[in-house]
Amino acid sequence: MPTEVKTAKTRRYRKRRRAELELKTRQAITEATVKLHGTVGPARTTVSAIAEQAGVQRATVYRHFPDERTLFQACSGHYLSMHPPPDPSQWEGIADPAERLRGALTDVYDWWEETEDMMSRVIRDAPLVESISEQTQARLAFFDHIAEVLMRGRRLRGKRKALVEAAIGHALALSTWQSLVREQGLTNAAAVELMAGMVERAG
Repeated sequence: MPTEVKTAKTRRYRKRRRAELELKTRQAITEATVKLHGTVGPARTTVSAIAEQAGVQRATVYRHFPDERTLFQACSGHYLSMHPPPDPSQWEGIADPAERLRGALTDVYDWWEETEDMMSRVIRDAPLVESISEQTQARLAFFDHIAEVLMRGRRLRGKRKALVEAAIGHALALSTWQSLVREQGLTNAAAVELMAGMVERAG
């Protein structure tokens, strides 16, 4: 094999290997950030802690993620790819509002249980960390869409509509699930029935 061909192949191999190592390092930094956000929270997550958790230097973190926003976006994207939120489209075809509500609450409460450590800390720290505030508000706005789906077909107006909207918003909240399940010891199923009954009585 001619020397120039061997040299070109070696150069391509090294380039590919370097890209693989860079991708691996970026993934390690992202996973380290996810772990710290889910344990100490975003407000207490420092670049030094991320670097130590990922086994890299601070400069390496900055090289891959030059600011908090890009780092937190990568963290959020990675976490949600592993823990996708409930899909409202699976309830939209349910004509009965009460049945639709129970289906939605069941899925939402299962998701809160799965993501409690992360989401409770992210929601807590959002007002303190500008880089995640916008992302968190967008994520919580997703629950406004769920609430809108759950109001369809109820044909309510005025005060009754406002009461049911408030009841549904309360039922969907992480803090409500934590109060019923973590503090009062209910199962997810029992919490769903209690909140579904509250919504129906409000209407």
